[in-house]
Amino acid sequence: MVNQFSSPLKNLTQQFDKLIGGRLWLKVIIALALGVFLGILLGPDLGIFSTNTVKTITAWLALPGQIFLAIIQMVVVPLVVASIVKGLAANNNPDAIKKNGLIALIFITTSTALAAVIGIALALTIQPGQFVDATALVDPNAAPLINGLAKGFPGVSELPDKVSGLIPRNPLASMASGEMLQVILFAAVLGAAMLSIPAKQSKPLFELFGALQDVSLRIVSWAMLLAPLAVFGLITRLVANIGIDVLAGMAIYVVTVVLGLLIISVLYFIVAKITLVQSFKHFFSNIRELLLLAFSTSSSAAVMPLTLQVVEEKLNIKPEIARFLVPLGATINMTGTAMYQGVATVFLAQVFSIDLNLFSYLFVVTMAVAASIGSPATPGAGIIILSMVLEGVGIPAAGIALILGVDRILDMCRTSVNVLGDIVACTTVQYLTRHSTSTDKHTIILQE
Repeated sequence: MVNQFSSPLKNLTQQFDKLIGGRLWLKVIIALALGVFLGILLGPDLGIFSTNTVKTITAWLALPGQIFLAIIQMVVVPLVVASIVKGLAANNNPDAIKKNGLIALIFITTSTALAAVIGIALALTIQPGQFVDATALVDPNAAPLINGLAKGFPGVSELPDKVSGLIPRNPLASMASGEMLQVILFAAVLGAAMLSIPAKQSKPLFELFGALQDVSLRIVSWAMLLAPLAVFGLITRLVANIGIDVLAGMAIYVVTVVLGLLIISVLYFIVAKITLVQSFKHFFSNIRELLLLAFSTSSSAAVMPLTLQVVEEKLNIKPEIARFLVPLGATINMTGTAMYQGVATVFLAQVFSIDLNLFSYLFVVTMAVAASIGSPATPGAGIIILSMVLEGVGIPAAGIALILGVDRILDMCRTSVNVLGDIVACTTVQYLTRHSTSTDKHTIILQE
């Protein structure tokens, strides 16, 4: 009898393994669903387990996720340096490099400003702040923390020092502290200097950076084996700690932000359809795993190695474009974050009955663009940037306590949009420069 029942179960298991075998995106979706289900069981809403027990269980479940993120973060800096240097080597035309960078900068700043405008317009239309009672939700103890974060942003008088601080005086220290913009500038200067010396002298260094890039990508492929377990553990801990009631109380605000992110995603897909010779179905199938991992890790920097791999191998973006723009985009292309700042600012203004004028909205758009440049591509960066925007328009910083409970899930959503923006920036630059770069085809092949 045992064999009769175990045989169908074994066959079903084998069929299931065959179905998901090699399909990382399907494994990640299953892990997400299981993580949400287990998180609800462990969460405070059902009250089955004590708080200490839940913390212990979720800490161990999140261990694979922490290992996954640590491995990825371990190789981000060497991979960024190697990729930018190799990207410059793949295109030894300084004019083409300047053109790629200029087009990318225009695209990123325009899309970021547009995203902030979309967020403001949605919040003014839906008015999510009218559905929230501020006195019942604001935690006064959160104000000193948020104000402390806001003080970390420069005023106008401090701006020159901040600009000069972008030049890494000690590149190794910048690498150790994860200052990605400084690392990118160092790699760009290093690559440009290597191109300015005779090819016979620079060839060994270029080969060294090529080997470093290959080794980093191999480590990433090993880390990807942990991805489903990482997603399962991280999502379980998230849901177990937040609970359903907190999410339900801010439902209108969450829906507004998600709607804005969906609008931006649709616009990005339209641009990708125009700039990339791929069907929508093919394009989506190529990037779905990347977007799911960006959603689960909440860090565009953490998935940067996979973004590079997808852009080059699946979307056929030229190496000189992908290896330069993907690290740059992960640092300054924060479209989803800018849209979120627009919604959150208007939402909190409605909650506290603060009237914002046209200049306030222009300030929000301007600061959304400016704050995105150099902001850390790590979980929670959006909240820190938002505190600066709120301070500039006179909204109490303590209002951030209202959205802290649901910010994690929204951070996951906007990170996926940020990564999608990095991809579309690459496709757009390649599309707009396709004629000017076609003459360099033989040079690129020889150098690769």
